[in-house]
Amino acid sequence: MTNPPDHEAREARTGVIFGLAAYLLWGFFPIYFKALAGVTPLEVLSHRIAWSVATLAVMLTVARRWDGVRAAFSQPRTLMTLCATTLLIAVNWLVFIYAVGAGKVLQSSLGYFINPLVSAFLGVVFLHERLSPKQKASFILAAAGVAILTLRHGEFPWIALSLGLSFGLYGLLRKKAPVDSLAGLTVETLLLFPLALGYLGWLAYQGKSAFVSGPTHITVLLACAGVLTSTPLIWFAAATKRLRLATVGLMQYVVPTLHFVLAVFAFGETFTPTHLASFALIWTGLVLYTYDAAKLIFGNGGR
Repeated sequence: MTNPPDHEAREARTGVIFGLAAYLLWGFFPIYFKALAGVTPLEVLSHRIAWSVATLAVMLTVARRWDGVRAAFSQPRTLMTLCATTLLIAVNWLVFIYAVGAGKVLQSSLGYFINPLVSAFLGVVFLHERLSPKQKASFILAAAGVAILTLRHGEFPWIALSLGLSFGLYGLLRKKAPVDSLAGLTVETLLLFPLALGYLGWLAYQGKSAFVSGPTHITVLLACAGVLTSTPLIWFAAATKRLRLATVGLMQYVVPTLHFVLAVFAFGETFTPTHLASFALIWTGLVLYTYDAAKLIFGNGGR
Protein backbone atom coordinates (compact mmCIF):
# COMPACT_ATOMS: atom_id res chain seq x y z
CA MET A 1 0.00 0.00 0.00
CA THR A 2 1.38 3.42 -1.03
CA ASN A 3 1.93 5.75 1.92
CA PRO A 4 0.83 9.42 1.70
CA PRO A 5 4.35 10.93 1.32
CA ASP A 6 5.09 8.65 -1.65
CA HIS A 7 1.76 9.52 -3.22
CA GLU A 8 2.38 13.27 -2.77
CA ALA A 9 5.87 13.00 -4.28
CA ARG A 10 4.52 11.09 -7.28
CA GLU A 11 1.74 13.64 -7.77
CA ALA A 12 4.30 16.47 -7.55
CA ARG A 13 6.53 14.87 -10.19
CA THR A 14 3.54 14.38 -12.48
CA GLY A 15 2.57 18.02 -11.96
CA VAL A 16 6.08 19.19 -12.88
CA ILE A 17 5.99 17.16 -16.11
CA PHE A 18 2.59 18.60 -17.07
CA GLY A 19 3.71 22.12 -16.21
CA LEU A 20 6.97 22.03 -18.16
CA ALA A 21 5.27 20.50 -21.21
CA ALA A 22 2.66 23.27 -21.21
CA TYR A 23 5.22 26.04 -20.79
CA LEU A 24 7.51 24.73 -23.54
CA LEU A 25 4.64 24.67 -26.03
CA TRP A 26 3.48 28.15 -24.98
CA GLY A 27 7.06 29.37 -25.32
CA PHE A 28 7.03 28.77 -29.06
CA PHE A 29 3.53 30.22 -29.60
CA PRO A 30 4.86 33.56 -30.99
CA ILE A 31 6.13 31.72 -34.08
CA TYR A 32 2.64 30.34 -34.75
CA PHE A 33 0.82 33.64 -34.20
CA LYS A 34 3.46 35.61 -36.13
CA ALA A 35 2.48 33.53 -39.14
CA LEU A 36 -1.11 34.75 -38.60
CA ALA A 37 -0.16 38.43 -38.27
CA GLY A 38 -2.23 39.30 -41.35
CA VAL A 39 -5.44 38.08 -39.68
CA THR A 40 -7.22 40.35 -37.20
CA PRO A 41 -6.72 39.37 -33.52
CA LEU A 42 -10.45 38.94 -32.94
CA GLU A 43 -10.79 36.51 -35.85
CA VAL A 44 -7.80 34.51 -34.63
CA LEU A 45 -9.31 34.42 -31.13
CA SER A 46 -12.66 33.26 -32.52
CA HIS A 47 -11.00 30.44 -34.42
CA ARG A 48 -9.06 29.42 -31.28
CA ILE A 49 -12.36 29.12 -29.44
CA ALA A 50 -14.34 27.39 -32.19
CA TRP A 51 -11.66 24.82 -33.04
CA SER A 52 -10.99 24.20 -29.35
CA VAL A 53 -14.63 23.24 -28.85
CA ALA A 54 -14.37 20.75 -31.73
CA THR A 55 -11.09 19.32 -30.41
CA LEU A 56 -12.34 19.01 -26.85
CA ALA A 57 -15.59 17.40 -27.98
CA VAL A 58 -13.62 14.64 -29.67
CA MET A 59 -11.42 14.18 -26.58
CA LEU A 60 -14.41 13.96 -24.24
CA THR A 61 -16.26 11.55 -26.50
CA VAL A 62 -13.27 9.22 -26.82
CA ALA A 63 -12.61 9.38 -23.08
CA ARG A 64 -16.34 9.15 -22.23
CA ARG A 65 -16.03 12.08 -19.82
CA TRP A 66 -18.99 14.30 -20.68
CA ASP A 67 -20.33 13.75 -17.16
CA GLY A 68 -17.83 16.26 -15.79
CA VAL A 69 -19.07 18.94 -18.19
CA ARG A 70 -22.71 18.29 -17.32
CA ALA A 71 -21.88 18.37 -13.60
CA ALA A 72 -20.11 21.73 -13.96
CA PHE A 73 -23.13 23.27 -15.70
CA SER A 74 -25.46 21.90 -13.01
CA GLN A 75 -23.50 23.42 -10.09
CA PRO A 76 -24.12 27.20 -9.88
CA ARG A 77 -21.01 27.98 -7.81
CA THR A 78 -18.71 26.02 -10.09
CA LEU A 79 -20.30 27.56 -13.16
CA MET A 80 -19.82 31.07 -11.75
CA THR A 81 -16.14 30.36 -11.15
CA LEU A 82 -15.74 29.04 -14.69
CA CYS A 83 -17.52 32.11 -16.08
CA ALA A 84 -14.82 34.20 -14.40
CA THR A 85 -11.99 32.00 -15.74
CA THR A 86 -13.60 32.17 -19.19
CA LEU A 87 -13.40 35.95 -19.18
CA LEU A 88 -9.81 35.90 -17.92
CA ILE A 89 -8.54 33.41 -20.48
CA ALA A 90 -10.32 35.22 -23.33
CA VAL A 91 -8.65 38.49 -22.32
CA ASN A 92 -5.27 36.75 -22.06
CA TRP A 93 -5.60 35.13 -25.47
CA LEU A 94 -6.71 38.33 -27.20
CA VAL A 95 -3.99 40.53 -25.66
CA PHE A 96 -1.28 38.01 -26.55
CA ILE A 97 -2.48 37.65 -30.15
CA TYR A 98 -2.49 41.44 -30.47
CA ALA A 99 1.01 41.72 -28.95
CA VAL A 100 2.53 39.25 -31.42
CA GLY A 101 0.83 40.85 -34.42
CA ALA A 102 1.84 44.35 -33.31
CA GLY A 103 5.49 43.39 -32.86
CA LYS A 104 5.41 43.64 -29.06
CA VAL A 105 6.57 40.16 -28.10
CA LEU A 106 9.20 41.76 -25.86
CA GLN A 107 6.46 43.32 -23.75
CA SER A 108 4.53 40.04 -23.68
CA SER A 109 7.68 38.35 -22.38
CA LEU A 110 7.83 40.98 -19.63
CA GLY A 111 4.23 40.08 -18.72
CA TYR A 112 5.08 36.43 -18.36
CA PHE A 113 8.25 37.23 -16.42
CA ILE A 114 6.19 39.04 -13.77
CA ASN A 115 3.47 36.38 -13.82
CA PRO A 116 5.27 34.07 -11.31
CA LEU A 117 5.36 36.94 -8.85
CA VAL A 118 1.70 37.69 -9.52
CA SER A 119 0.87 34.01 -8.90
CA ALA A 120 2.86 34.02 -5.67
CA PHE A 121 1.18 37.24 -4.53
CA LEU A 122 -2.28 35.79 -5.23
CA GLY A 123 -1.28 32.64 -3.35
CA VAL A 124 -0.41 34.77 -0.31
CA VAL A 125 -3.61 36.82 -0.45
CA PHE A 126 -6.15 34.13 -1.25
CA LEU A 127 -4.53 30.82 -0.23
CA HIS A 128 -2.56 32.10 2.77
CA GLU A 129 0.75 30.83 1.39
CA ARG A 130 3.78 32.33 3.13
CA LEU A 131 6.70 34.20 1.61
CA SER A 132 10.20 34.68 3.01
CA PRO A 133 11.87 38.12 3.28
CA LYS A 134 13.84 37.38 0.07
CA GLN A 135 10.63 36.58 -1.79
CA LYS A 136 9.04 39.80 -0.52
CA ALA A 137 12.06 41.73 -1.79
CA SER A 138 11.50 40.17 -5.20
CA PHE A 139 8.12 41.91 -5.44
CA ILE A 140 9.74 45.29 -4.73
CA LEU A 141 12.39 44.73 -7.42
CA ALA A 142 9.80 43.66 -9.99
CA ALA A 143 7.64 46.72 -9.24
CA ALA A 144 10.71 48.93 -9.66
CA GLY A 145 11.43 47.32 -13.04
CA VAL A 146 7.90 47.99 -14.29
CA ALA A 147 8.08 51.58 -12.96
CA ILE A 148 11.34 52.26 -14.84
CA LEU A 149 9.89 50.99 -18.09
CA THR A 150 6.80 53.16 -17.62
CA LEU A 151 8.62 56.37 -16.65
CA ARG A 152 11.52 56.18 -19.11
CA HIS A 153 9.49 55.07 -22.13
CA GLY A 154 6.46 57.17 -21.22
CA GLU A 155 4.21 54.24 -22.07
CA PHE A 156 2.30 52.22 -19.53
CA PRO A 157 3.16 48.52 -20.11
CA TRP A 158 -0.48 47.50 -20.29
CA ILE A 159 0.22 44.41 -22.39
CA ALA A 160 2.68 43.03 -19.84
CA LEU A 161 0.47 43.78 -16.84
CA SER A 162 -2.70 42.49 -18.55
CA LEU A 163 -1.04 39.19 -19.43
CA GLY A 164 0.55 38.70 -16.02
CA LEU A 165 -2.55 39.55 -14.02
CA SER A 166 -5.11 37.74 -16.19
CA PHE A 167 -3.14 34.49 -16.25
CA GLY A 168 -2.28 34.70 -12.55
CA LEU A 169 -5.95 35.06 -11.65
CA TYR A 170 -6.86 32.29 -14.08
CA GLY A 171 -4.46 29.89 -12.37
CA LEU A 172 -5.81 30.84 -8.94
CA LEU A 173 -9.47 30.30 -9.85
CA ARG A 174 -8.83 27.07 -11.74
CA LYS A 175 -7.02 25.73 -8.68
CA LYS A 176 -10.10 26.48 -6.56
CA ALA A 177 -12.67 25.20 -9.08
CA PRO A 178 -13.84 21.64 -8.26
CA VAL A 179 -13.62 20.42 -11.87
CA ASP A 180 -10.99 18.47 -13.77
CA SER A 181 -8.84 20.14 -16.42
CA LEU A 182 -10.55 18.69 -19.50
CA ALA A 183 -14.10 19.39 -18.34
CA GLY A 184 -13.20 22.86 -17.08
CA LEU A 185 -11.62 23.94 -20.36
CA THR A 186 -14.57 22.52 -22.28
CA VAL A 187 -17.01 24.58 -20.23
CA GLU A 188 -14.91 27.72 -20.76
CA THR A 189 -14.79 27.31 -24.54
CA LEU A 190 -18.47 26.36 -24.72
CA LEU A 191 -19.37 29.59 -22.92
CA LEU A 192 -17.42 31.57 -25.53
CA PHE A 193 -18.50 29.44 -28.51
CA PRO A 194 -21.76 31.27 -29.44
CA LEU A 195 -19.96 34.62 -29.59
CA ALA A 196 -17.05 33.18 -31.57
CA LEU A 197 -19.28 31.36 -34.05
CA GLY A 198 -21.48 34.42 -34.48
CA TYR A 199 -18.50 36.64 -35.23
CA LEU A 200 -17.00 34.15 -37.70
CA GLY A 201 -20.38 33.86 -39.41
CA TRP A 202 -20.62 37.64 -39.68
CA LEU A 203 -17.11 37.84 -41.19
CA ALA A 204 -18.01 35.17 -43.76
CA TYR A 205 -21.24 36.99 -44.65
CA GLN A 206 -19.30 40.24 -45.12
CA GLY A 207 -16.70 38.47 -47.25
CA LYS A 208 -13.94 39.45 -44.79
CA SER A 209 -13.03 36.01 -43.43
CA ALA A 210 -9.43 34.86 -43.78
CA PHE A 211 -10.51 31.23 -43.44
CA VAL A 212 -10.81 29.24 -46.72
CA SER A 213 -10.99 32.43 -48.81
CA GLY A 214 -7.45 33.36 -47.78
CA PRO A 215 -4.13 31.59 -48.51
CA THR A 216 -4.11 27.84 -47.88
CA HIS A 217 -1.47 28.03 -45.15
CA ILE A 218 -3.61 30.53 -43.21
CA THR A 219 -6.59 28.18 -43.37
CA VAL A 220 -4.47 25.27 -42.14
CA LEU A 221 -2.96 27.32 -39.30
CA LEU A 222 -6.37 28.52 -38.15
CA ALA A 223 -7.73 24.97 -38.24
CA CYS A 224 -4.84 23.85 -36.00
CA ALA A 225 -5.78 26.45 -33.39
CA GLY A 226 -7.96 24.02 -31.44
CA VAL A 227 -5.24 21.46 -30.77
CA LEU A 228 -2.59 24.09 -30.07
CA THR A 229 -4.90 25.95 -27.69
CA SER A 230 -6.42 23.04 -25.82
CA THR A 231 -3.38 20.86 -25.24
CA PRO A 232 -1.19 23.20 -23.11
CA LEU A 233 -4.18 24.50 -21.14
CA ILE A 234 -5.16 20.96 -20.17
CA TRP A 235 -1.58 20.28 -19.13
CA PHE A 236 -1.45 23.56 -17.16
CA ALA A 237 -4.70 22.85 -15.32
CA ALA A 238 -3.44 19.36 -14.48
CA ALA A 239 -0.25 20.90 -13.05
CA THR A 240 -2.11 23.47 -10.90
CA LYS A 241 -4.16 20.70 -9.32
CA ARG A 242 -0.99 18.92 -8.15
CA LEU A 243 1.34 21.79 -7.23
CA ARG A 244 1.47 24.94 -5.13
CA LEU A 245 0.90 28.16 -7.06
CA ALA A 246 4.46 29.17 -6.14
CA THR A 247 5.80 26.01 -7.79
CA VAL A 248 3.69 26.53 -10.91
CA GLY A 249 4.91 30.11 -11.05
CA LEU A 250 8.52 28.98 -10.78
CA MET A 251 8.28 26.84 -13.92
CA GLN A 252 6.61 29.72 -15.74
CA TYR A 253 10.07 31.21 -16.47
CA VAL A 254 10.38 28.89 -19.48
CA VAL A 255 7.73 30.86 -21.42
CA PRO A 256 9.04 34.44 -21.12
CA THR A 257 12.62 33.28 -21.68
CA LEU A 258 11.68 31.72 -25.00
CA HIS A 259 9.53 34.76 -25.90
CA PHE A 260 12.40 37.10 -25.05
CA VAL A 261 14.86 35.16 -27.22
CA LEU A 262 12.39 35.08 -30.14
CA ALA A 263 11.56 38.79 -29.81
CA VAL A 264 15.16 39.99 -29.84
CA PHE A 265 16.92 37.43 -32.05
CA ALA A 266 14.18 36.12 -34.37
CA PHE A 267 11.79 39.06 -34.74
CA GLY A 268 14.35 41.86 -34.40
CA GLU A 269 12.49 43.91 -31.78
CA THR A 270 14.44 46.80 -30.25
CA PHE A 271 16.02 46.13 -26.87
CA THR A 272 17.01 49.49 -25.36
CA PRO A 273 19.10 50.34 -22.26
CA THR A 274 15.81 51.11 -20.50
CA HIS A 275 14.59 47.62 -21.30
CA LEU A 276 17.86 46.25 -19.96
CA ALA A 277 17.51 48.16 -16.65
CA SER A 278 13.88 47.10 -16.27
CA PHE A 279 14.49 43.45 -17.09
CA ALA A 280 17.60 43.37 -14.89
CA LEU A 281 15.57 44.42 -11.84
CA ILE A 282 12.86 41.88 -12.62
CA TRP A 283 15.39 39.10 -13.28
CA THR A 284 17.14 39.91 -9.99
CA GLY A 285 13.82 39.67 -8.19
CA LEU A 286 13.15 36.34 -9.86
CA VAL A 287 16.56 35.02 -8.76
CA LEU A 288 15.71 35.88 -5.14
CA TYR A 289 12.26 34.36 -5.48
CA THR A 290 13.59 31.24 -7.22
CA TYR A 291 16.21 30.61 -4.57
CA ASP A 292 13.69 30.29 -1.75
CA ALA A 293 10.98 28.67 -3.84
CA ALA A 294 13.42 25.99 -5.03
CA LYS A 295 14.21 25.06 -1.43
CA LEU A 296 10.50 24.48 -0.85
CA ILE A 297 10.16 22.42 -4.02
CA PHE A 298 13.11 20.11 -3.43
CA GLY A 299 12.68 19.98 0.31
CA ASN A 300 8.94 19.46 0.32
CA GLY A 301 8.22 17.21 -2.64
CA GLY A 302 7.25 20.09 -4.95
CA ARG A 303 4.07 20.77 -3.10
